[in-house]
Amino acid sequence: PKSNEHRQLVAMMGGEYRAPGAERYINGVLAKLAGATDLPGEAYKVTILNSPSVNAFALPSGNVYVTRGLLALANDTAEIAGAMAHEIAHVTARHATQRAEREKTSELISRVSRTFQTTQRSEQVSEVSKRTLQSFTHAQEFEADRIGVQTIGRAGFDPYGASRFLESLGRSTALRAAMLGQRAAEGDIASSHPTTPERIKRAIATARQIGAPGIGDAARDAWLSVIDGIEFGDDPAEGVIHGRRYSQARLGYEFTAPEGFVLENTQQALLGLAGGGSEALRLDNVRVPAATPLEGYIASGWVEGLQRSEEHTSELQSLAYLVCRLLLEKK
Repeated sequence: PKSNEHRQLVAMMGGEYRAPGAERYINGVLAKLAGATDLPGEAYKVTILNSPSVNAFALPSGNVYVTRGLLALANDTAEIAGAMAHEIAHVTARHATQRAEREKTSELISRVSRTFQTTQRSEQVSEVSKRTLQSFTHAQEFEADRIGVQTIGRAGFDPYGASRFLESLGRSTALRAAMLGQRAAEGDIASSHPTTPERIKRAIATARQIGAPGIGDAARDAWLSVIDGIEFGDDPAEGVIHGRRYSQARLGYEFTAPEGFVLENTQQALLGLAGGGSEALRLDNVRVPAATPLEGYIASGWVEGLQRSEEHTSELQSLAYLVCRLLLEKK
């Protein structure tokens, strides 16, 4: 039986996407991977999430979650095995527990610093602590990559599948950044993952320790057959984007963003960016008391970064106009 935690998590991630053939195939891959880990007695089961984003994670319970966006990014079975093995490695290496312990230590250091040091010194200690934690997280990602490559190799898959998947991931990330008018975040120390080129380099080096290219099973045709027919992109039930136009058939309205905006649909809201991120829009719905003034509703935290002050009055009025326009268009 599925736990309440599982149901809540799936609901937050866009719901479950039913693809029985793909589930059976991935569960077969997971069974092979489990037998090749340091904990061969563990069992893993996949849940496909109805999201176009590229994401995957595994829990100590044995539940593995993967978005249909990630399934589309993998070009063969070895690549999806590499992605799954990376997430399983986080579990077998107890990375979540280690990270939680490190975060507690980091917070304790910051709290003691705020008590006994000057404000400036306290901020310096906090920044060093933050960077140390980020470095620790990056080390865990590299370790999960290394363990993942070794695992898929022992399971009989092409160990170079992991680096190929990372190459596709890097191109996908760069394309998304270009579409949104932003520079790729690779190389930013604040990123939760190390730079993709460095991960690819290390994954290839680990694979070479196993053997030369051409070893192991890639099973490309089998994988392409499995994902044939799986939806790609936004779920029509959540609305469809055509350039600057967003159509929501279920709720019966359309919205056209101003010139220069690039739209992106998420589980939480329709987001738009322009000018490399200097301008943004958000289309969402929220329940508030009927007596709430429109400007007060907008400034209540629904849109981050807005404050109640004279200099923001024009911004609030513009947003209020936009909300009124959306309400009128919907009617």
